[in-house]
Parts: sequence; C-alpha cells; structure tokens
Amino acid sequence: MIKVIQWSTGNIGTHALRMIINHPELELVGLWVSSADKVGRDAGELIGLPATGILATNDADALLALDADVVCYCSGADSRLFEAIGDYEKILRSGKNLVSTSLPFLTHPPQADKNLRKSLEAACIAGNSSCFVSGIDPGFANDLIPLTLLSVCEKVESIRIAEILNYATYNQPHTLFDIMGFGKPMDEVPMLLLPGALTFAWGGVIQMMADATGAKLDEIHEVWERLPAPQDIEIDLGTIQAGTAAALRFELQGIIDGKVKIIVEHVTRLHDDMAPEWERGHGSGSYRIEIKGSPTMTMDFHLSGADGDHNTGGLLASAMRIVHAIPQVVEAKAGLLGTADLMMVQGRKVF
Repeated sequence: MIKVIQWSTGNIGTHALRMIINHPELELVGLWVSSADKVGRDAGELIGLPATGILATNDADALLALDADVVCYCSGADSRLFEAIGDYEKILRSGKNLVSTSLPFLTHPPQADKNLRKSLEAACIAGNSSCFVSGIDPGFANDLIPLTLLSVCEKVESIRIAEILNYATYNQPHTLFDIMGFGKPMDEVPMLLLPGALTFAWGGVIQMMADATGAKLDEIHEVWERLPAPQDIEIDLGTIQAGTAAALRFELQGIIDGKVKIIVEHVTRLHDDMAPEWERGHGSGSYRIEIKGSPTMTMDFHLSGADGDHNTGGLLASAMRIVHAIPQVVEAKAGLLGTADLMMVQGRKVF
C-alpha cells in the first residue's frame, strides 16, 4: 500500500482526492487545505464520500512529519510561482516523492530555468525523492500521445498539437480573467501574452518533441491574436462585456533546420459562434494532433465529465494522469522526472 498526502482540494485536487480514497493500492494519510473553513473536516466529507478518519489541515510541517511515500500536489501556482517552488523543495527534502499538476514548466525538466532546476534537483538528492509534473496541457495531450504517434512514423514534415475548446464553463476565475485576459480591454496585455510567458509554460513541450526524436531545436517563436466579444456573453463566472477580450489563439512554433516543424496551438473561445475562421474542435471541443509525413495522421479526442462538460473532463483527466503515475514515481530514481522517463517507445530521428 502506497501512503499518500493530498495537497489541496480545488478543481483538480478534488478529483485526485476521490481517486486516492477509492484506489485499492493507495492509502490517504494526510490532507492539506488552504481554506480555514475546511480545516478539521474529514477528507471524505469535503468531497461527498463517507468519513475516512483523515482530517484536513493547513499545517504543512505537521503533514510532512507523517509517514508517507508521496505527496499529490494540486495547488494552483500561476500567481505564486516561488511559493510553490518552496513547497516542492520542502516536500522533496522531507523524503517524500511528489506528483503534481502545478509548475507546468517542469513537464520537461531539461527545459526548465537552470537555477530553479538546480535547487529542486538538490532537494531531490537531499531527500532521495523524485518529482513528476504532468496533467493534460501541458501534459499527456501534448507529450505522451504525440510521442506515441511519432513512434509509428517513418518521416515527419511537421506536427501540430492543438487544444480547441470553449472555456465558458471553465470555473477558474484567476486563470480566465487575470492570466488569459478574458473580459479585459483589448489594449490590456494579459500575463499569458507577455513576451516569453508562452514559452515559459509550453516551451518544454516543443523541446521534449525535439529531444525525444533526436532533432536539434533552433528556436521557438510565439504568435497570438485576440478577438473582442461582439455582444455581451454570459459564462458560468458572469458576464463578458461587449468589446472586451473573448477569444484567443496562440501558437508556439518550434524551428528545426530553419523550418517550422513543431507547433503547439491553443484556440480558446467563450462562445461557439466566435472566430468562425479559426479551427473547430470535435463536438464541444477537443485536443487535436496532426502529423504531416509518412504516414500522415490526424487524431481528435474529446473528454467529458459525469456532468457532460468537456472542461470537467479535462480537470478529471489531469488529476488521473498524476495519480496513476504514483507507483512509477515512488519506484523511480531520485530526481526530476519527465514523460520520457515514464514511457518505453520513442520515435527517434523522424525529423
């Protein structure tokens, strides 16, 4: 039995917590929460399950003093980068392994900032612990699945990995409004579109494709465009005023041998009628992988949760990716792990 501490009960953490409680090979031994009104409440009660006997706490030191094998860390980190890194270091130095959906720049550790990477690697060595960061995007939608498809190619001209979704039901106001800039004036550049921000978050995906295939990446280009709402748009989090940002498309372009070879694209709308000239996903939205080469392939996959919503399905899948990785991470050598460390076959030398 693998002993697990769950860290946070937000949009992703609740799914992870339910899986950990119900999994026959995992044992919940601790739960960290940020909200004072959750402290002292049973983990099962917080997500509508029978009592577990594990009470939520916001005392990190007490949690890390517990006998546990791994921490499942799902606390948001977009606006608390260095605080989250501090949490990672403390967890790893305590001798506990770590799986997480936070800090997406760590999905491909070699691409991460050298200084940040060194401090985390030192924490892994000190605690003889390993760390794996994943999810859906960045995560399996643009690393594990594309790498698997590349492994059946003879030659590749280019690969495009796209998220094409309507975010109207995405219940994360900080991400939607502050980071992506929806509902904000068109002349206000959001955090996500500041120079280098896209590469910081998704550059590892591009580098991972290049590294896994043995190609030399020359550089990464960022391109983006936004569109205003033609009229007021009602979403789950409120009203998007006419004239404010309501659709976003961006690309990260990986240049190999002077040509665009690897593209990571996002097409994000708050209403299905917006930007008809942009790509359309399957159903209410999907993840798409397009490989031009030998063979040429196109793959679309759509997720939905128990409520039928694609955003719920994506949050659930993000949580399951790291929970299912726990046994491998616990058994892995100390250090920062990437997707390539947890898969067998790679399509080397296809470019």
